[in-house]
Amino acid sequence: MSRVTRLVAQHLAADSPSTGASVADLAPVVDGVDLDRPASDLDAALSEVTDVYLRDAIWFHHPSYVAHLNCPVALPAVLAEGIIAAVNTSVDTWDQSAGGTLVEQRLVRWTAGRIGLDEDTADGVFTSGGTQSNLQGLLLARGEAARRTGSTDLTRMRVLATEHSHFSVIKSARIMGLHPSAVIPVPTGATGGMSLVALRTQLEAIRERGEIAMAVVATAGTTDLGVIDPLPGIADLAAEYGAWLHVDAAYGGGLLLSLRRRHLLDGIERADSVTVDFHKTFFQPVSSSAIIVRDAVTLAHVTHHADYLNPRTAVTPNQVDKSLQTTRRFDALKLWMTLRVTGADAVGEMFDEVIDRAHQMWEVLVDDARFEVAAEPMLSTVLLRYRPEGVSAAEADSLNPLIRQALLDRGDVMVAGTVIDGRAWLKFTLLNPDTSLEHLRGILETIAATGDQLLPALRDAALRDGAGAPPQGPDVLDELRLPFETLAARAPQGTGAGVTR
Repeated sequence: MSRVTRLVAQHLAADSPSTGASVADLAPVVDGVDLDRPASDLDAALSEVTDVYLRDAIWFHHPSYVAHLNCPVALPAVLAEGIIAAVNTSVDTWDQSAGGTLVEQRLVRWTAGRIGLDEDTADGVFTSGGTQSNLQGLLLARGEAARRTGSTDLTRMRVLATEHSHFSVIKSARIMGLHPSAVIPVPTGATGGMSLVALRTQLEAIRERGEIAMAVVATAGTTDLGVIDPLPGIADLAAEYGAWLHVDAAYGGGLLLSLRRRHLLDGIERADSVTVDFHKTFFQPVSSSAIIVRDAVTLAHVTHHADYLNPRTAVTPNQVDKSLQTTRRFDALKLWMTLRVTGADAVGEMFDEVIDRAHQMWEVLVDDARFEVAAEPMLSTVLLRYRPEGVSAAEADSLNPLIRQALLDRGDVMVAGTVIDGRAWLKFTLLNPDTSLEHLRGILETIAATGDQLLPALRDAALRDGAGAPPQGPDVLDELRLPFETLAARAPQGTGAGVTR
């Protein structure tokens, strides 16, 4: 274990979030390993692990990683991982986990209390992530809709969510046997949150067609813009029309610990089920998520008894009665250790710190004529695009994805990308409280320098396209690859975000 710790620590000191290695670079290395014959000794195996994984791993803790909703992890949770792996507890039945069962149940009640639910009647279970939590929330909604209406006709079931809700909503509907059209998109308002007027219109139309409003999914932190839907108004309408209210707080759930922004989640206490991803804004290692429900009784929709595992006569608590999984890691211990060592207030302050940084970055971008910014952030995501004077909107749509790819190829900066209303944007997702505003300014300069280098080649390619002989597929990016030595010389110094190789 000491040797492994030293090995990981050595790689954690990497000067960039990625090496920029491609599939073509790594596939031969991985495929070249003979899995039928062991390595000569532990050192040889660890060296091999470095070659196939560690050297080219993506380091979410690096301040130049601002791409997806991946967080640096709290060290007490890393310690808990060692305990979890060594003991190998499965938190499904009491005779496999004992105290682990009680720890998970206590954390479920604690989370329910933070949401504002009655800890005596609420319940829940840890899951593998937000996708599974959302699936279970909608599965319970389906069961309650059938119980309430007496109908099991899946063709009548409808789910309402905005187009900015997580893609797992549609995936869950398919898994449950609903037609993709069963998920009805509700338009958003000016701020990107669900329109209450549109929601009422859709609910009324469902009623008039004789369909069943199975669930309304409100999002507390959309993936692209970090928008929190208007929870109190949605709760009013869900109650009026008899729909299950599921709140996907996979991203915004960290506000449950905030001392400054908890009010942004007002209304979440009226949800029937809530998704919380601890491995996002609670700074936990993957995986650590939970589904929390208002009424413990509703979890019976996923219960099945087996004589060899959890017979009906069992009198001890069995978490498998509440879970979609059977064998399940004791991931709750990571959150437990973090709360006991770091403290809930400190975790909340770390999330507040990254939200502060997002607002600071937005202020910088508003004053920088070279960039467009989508909206003032509500959480810690910032959407921007490089569009200096003289660059058309269409050119910016082509240029920004190329900037992102060029940065990915180099590995010194990692940003995400998305498309909103047909326009291409770069996305910063800030989850590292140690990433400074100075560092973010440096990343912006690197983006600008990369864009300036790419733009002439992009325009040349567009001219050839007009002449009928455009480069195709990967050849486009090949022709637009930068002379990186030149870019390195131009990158700002002293920011920690310039080109390093």
